[in-house]
Amino acid sequence: MARHAMLIEDEPHIAEAIRFLLTRDGWQVTALADGGAAERALRTARPDLLILDVMLPGRSGLEILSAVRADPDMAELPVMMLTAKGQGRDREAAERAGADLFMAKPFSNAEFVAAARSLVET
Repeated sequence: MARHAMLIEDEPHIAEAIRFLLTRDGWQVTALADGGAAERALRTARPDLLILDVMLPGRSGLEILSAVRADPDMAELPVMMLTAKGQGRDREAAERAGADLFMAKPFSNAEFVAAARSLVET
């Protein structure tokens, strides 16, 4: 069965690039552009990995991450946060909120796929 990643990223070019990379690697990818719908979609989709941008319309990636970690049904979900280069404060806040891994944009394709795999392989 294919691994399932949920991507919440409002920048269409980045979302499409990530979808392409992961699909090519055998993943099923569900993409959302708005943070407001994220939690309901997460409960329905039950992905193996959540990829979150920090800055999102509707609800920030940090707010979504905090809600995921506070929900007993989703608390163990691996979460990768996407941050723009140089956003040190965001990274610290995401670490405190429970992010498993960070990728600074722009990232290398191979590095991104390897990071996604590392979070779901036990």
